[in-house]
Amino acid sequence: MTVTKKDIIDRIAESTGLRRTDVRDVVHAMLEQIAANLSSGERIEFRDFGVFEVRVRAARAAQNPKTLEPVHVPQRASVRFKPGRAMRDRIEEAATRAPALVEAKPAANQTAGHKDTK
Repeated sequence: MTVTKKDIIDRIAESTGLRRTDVRDVVHAMLEQIAANLSSGERIEFRDFGVFEVRVRAARAAQNPKTLEPVHVPQRASVRFKPGRAMRDRIEEAATRAPALVEAKPAANQTAGHKDTK
């Protein structure tokens, strides 16, 4: 099940009794602030919830698996989220209570159709 930004805004408005438009404005402002801080290289920490930070992956040489031609992969920045203790505990508890609620995904090298060439 996917929860959208609209769903979160509706749930917060319902649980707090605030107007939906006010909640929407606050959520949009918060998300904009997070994006602005991350884009300026700042780390964002919400105690017990988690940490957002930008990680830069260096440029590298790779190989096209079809043609075996060398390919340049440029430097890339991505956002990393590391869950805090309370978040990890809550998710672990949910997985223990109802394992079907927390979808298990195969490891990267164990995806369907992957053949190990070693």
